[in-house]
Amino acid sequence: MKTIGWIGLGLSPAGGMKGADIAVGWVDSSGKAHIQDRFAFDKMKPVIDNTTQDWFLLQGKEQNGWTAIQFKRYFDSCDTMDVPIKSGTNILIFAYGLVDLDLSRSEDDITYHGSRRGARMLPLRSYSNQPADDMFVGLDFFDFSFENYVVPPTDTTYHCKVFKSPSTFLAKRHAIAHKILIDSRNVNLLHHLDLFECPSTDVYDDAKLPDGICDDILNGTRKCSLTIATAWAIGADVTTLYPEEAGYAVTSDIGTKYFMIKIHYDNPRLASNLQDSSGIRFYLGNKLRQYDLGYLIFGTLSNPASLAIPPKVEQFIVDSYCPPEATRGGQRTIDEMCSHTFSYYPLVDSLVGCMTAIDETAWRTIMNTSSPIDNSKLAQWLHNLTWTTESTAQWQEFFDKAQRRIVYGREGQMESKILPTIPKYEDLKVELCNKKEIPISTDQSWH
Repeated sequence: MKTIGWIGLGLSPAGGMKGADIAVGWVDSSGKAHIQDRFAFDKMKPVIDNTTQDWFLLQGKEQNGWTAIQFKRYFDSCDTMDVPIKSGTNILIFAYGLVDLDLSRSEDDITYHGSRRGARMLPLRSYSNQPADDMFVGLDFFDFSFENYVVPPTDTTYHCKVFKSPSTFLAKRHAIAHKILIDSRNVNLLHHLDLFECPSTDVYDDAKLPDGICDDILNGTRKCSLTIATAWAIGADVTTLYPEEAGYAVTSDIGTKYFMIKIHYDNPRLASNLQDSSGIRFYLGNKLRQYDLGYLIFGTLSNPASLAIPPKVEQFIVDSYCPPEATRGGQRTIDEMCSHTFSYYPLVDSLVGCMTAIDETAWRTIMNTSSPIDNSKLAQWLHNLTWTTESTAQWQEFFDKAQRRIVYGREGQMESKILPTIPKYEDLKVELCNKKEIPISTDQSWH
């Protein structure tokens, strides 16, 4: 970090200070490195963790205005004031100050960081285990990517662009991997990227393919939003190897097939003049594999009828369910944070998604009305509710027992099913804490 003061790195349950497990390190004027294990109860100065010291200093260095601290810690320290390093995405927060901590003072306060802070989402346990690019040397590949797209100075932007597939592959091929091409200028700007297959019946002017804000070009791309080809979100692996038995089919008619990329840009600082050339690359194998690979979206529709979570609750359970007949076969992906995308094989042509919503009949009952209900009316009704501990518990009971409507299939083959109740299930057993240390050795070659 470019500072001669303290630097802090934390693991956060939800991206903020509250509940964060934080290490604060610095190098003093004598060249000695220090590290402290701290915990943030809320948006305030994190306190010293006096239970156990779980951030272990390896070495530190301060040079030319930069400070570097190397440390290690357990994946799970079994400490209530620590946050486990889990498989999948971890949320990191960081900050730094301009001066060191003074341990000679009784109040060895961390100076306030002000705007010198940020957050990142990373798959820490697999971050260094990505396939090397040289394993794809000699393979055919093709890219779909934006070209210096100017990101608007707004906090949220969804940009969509349709691409025509390359016409150089005359026979069916299998992609064996894909790589998300993240523009190095915008590592913190991309929230997620979706790649969709446009229907084979769609015809576009190749000289003027749709390219713009997703909502603005929706009339021309609506059907492209129905079949997902792959998806990536911040914190996910950049390169994905497919199973040895399956590959993503690049068919013989690929020259007349279209794809659409949708990228969500997260720009909370409203920065302007940002250009982005992110996209995706597919690597093609030299021989066909046994199965075609597909993608499925499971989850809950993103609307008030499906996700109505009371304010300020620590936990609220929303169940989704997909009937067995669905996989013997979607809904357009409208929003986020309520669905899961899975790769699977062998491919089922009639299925791209299975989404759940509370049925209108259940909403009419709880709202005590016989009138038709739309999302705007429901949203207004929800905003007018007064929430108490008792009403929140009643709301959880409603979500547990309410009748659901399940929609599954793909464009032109959508099925709908009423589910009176969610089938009973058992939650996965909580894994007992087991200290698993990160395999990091001290790097003695710092310069």
